[in-house]
Amino acid sequence: MSHYDFFQNKECEYFPCHPGADPEQFSCLFCYCPLYALGDDCGGSFTYNEKGIKDCSRCLRPHCRENYGIICQKLREVLELVKKNHRTGEKP
Repeated sequence: MSHYDFFQNKECEYFPCHPGADPEQFSCLFCYCPLYALGDDCGGSFTYNEKGIKDCSRCLRPHCRENYGIICQKLREVLELVKKNHRTGEKP
């Protein structure tokens, strides 16, 4: 077991910030999901609200220790998106 793939902030006023999450297994390492920018391709459980904003409140994918490697792999897609947008001058 590694120690870099899990972090908790039990003193956070929102901990755990997702309904139904197991507080003992909940990782705060990716507090704000780094895959949010991938939209539909993030691989998580999300919906879009009536204003078209992505709602990830029911997604626990980045908060599970066993998903650390998957999140890191998917970060490559985020970096490619940033590179593409930089080259074309597009805004995400």
